[in-house]
Amino acid sequence: MSNSKALLIKNGRVIDPASQFDGIADIAIKKNKIIAIGSAIPKNFKPASVIDAKDLWVLPGIIDLSAYLREPGQENKTRINFETYAAASAGITRICCMPEVDSPIDGGATVKLIKSKAKQAGYARVSVIGSLTQGLAGEQLSHMGSLKYVGCVGVSQGHEKIRDLATLRKAMEYAGTFDLPLFLHPIEHSLAETGGMHEGALSTRLGLAPIPAASETIAIAQIIALVELTKTPVHFCRLSSAASIPLLKDAKDKGLPITADVAAHQLFLTEMDVADYNPLCHTIPPLRTMADRDALRQAVADGVIDAICSDHQPHEVDAKLSPFEETSPGISAFETLLPLVLRLVSEDVLTEMQAIDLLTSKPAQLINSQAGKLQAGKVADLSLFDPQTMWQLNANKLLSEGKNTPFSGWGFEGKTVQTFVKGKSVYCVRQ
Repeated sequence: MSNSKALLIKNGRVIDPASQFDGIADIAIKKNKIIAIGSAIPKNFKPASVIDAKDLWVLPGIIDLSAYLREPGQENKTRINFETYAAASAGITRICCMPEVDSPIDGGATVKLIKSKAKQAGYARVSVIGSLTQGLAGEQLSHMGSLKYVGCVGVSQGHEKIRDLATLRKAMEYAGTFDLPLFLHPIEHSLAETGGMHEGALSTRLGLAPIPAASETIAIAQIIALVELTKTPVHFCRLSSAASIPLLKDAKDKGLPITADVAAHQLFLTEMDVADYNPLCHTIPPLRTMADRDALRQAVADGVIDAICSDHQPHEVDAKLSPFEETSPGISAFETLLPLVLRLVSEDVLTEMQAIDLLTSKPAQLINSQAGKLQAGKVADLSLFDPQTMWQLNANKLLSEGKNTPFSGWGFEGKTVQTFVKGKSVYCVRQ
């Protein structure tokens, strides 16, 4: 067999949740695809190069359902080439880019520009989630047909409000005609507009304007009612409240086309991390109580929540230097996504297979992608992970331009050592 661009990864522990395979096996890659695994590899396969992955895990490439790449429009914060490289260093091979007011994705030209810049960078691939309304202003619907035509995997209103439920219903029906999933942040803005942290005794003591959990649950209840009416699939983005879980479960039990995700930081941090007015813990939705955190963990373990994402939001240093409520919310989170999720394994919340599934196969399904699998015939998006490496996070050494992480100083076990996109090594720390 010709060795044109052929690669053999041997002796690695292959973990593929899509096929429930977990075992030591070789993987044969030719050009950009996996051609065979283990005993199915042809005897005459002659690789151009061989990688010995002994003691390493071979994982499907992570699909991150939410990241803010800031470009075009906010190049003062970062650029696509920096962030896609940071993602690749963390085993992320596909990023879902979210729209925001300063970088709305409401036209085909913007989508093409983002994809072009990502392709030119040559690191992690970018899937685009377009704007539900023009400029995310909540008034006029975007041209969803053209967004679908240029490859958007869904549409979202981001954290911005929409004029009213009638407009949201029209948007859902319009998106449904193009088979475009809606990625909706459940926020009842009239309850949350001025807030900065979870409503409770701590917010009162700190004198910070609160965001009640009801701002999320009321929005979820309204959206579920519209899903029953329109039958349009909706994905709830970044759940934060325990009270949201039974609403989600009931809707799923009814067979409604509803899915949800949670940001990794919500499974570890709580309102107590804001107690010293730490702006690095200013997030939307806000960090809530320990009970909320534990309920979210249980919902992830039970499969009620379908995926875990980074919700990566890189900021320039100045964005986190003002008083708490005046700072920009969000965490630079690519490089802590896999380590945090695997910490849930060491804390007996998830199995290894569940953890990898929530980052690979499950999110791939949510964007109707065939990625996230280590199987013959699939594109070779994968990473090599060393589970033995012990390391401590230093915010200043993040590869992302955004150094805004509350996890600086945390110790982690395991690190990505090499990442492949379409069979090509795009990140490597191995000698």
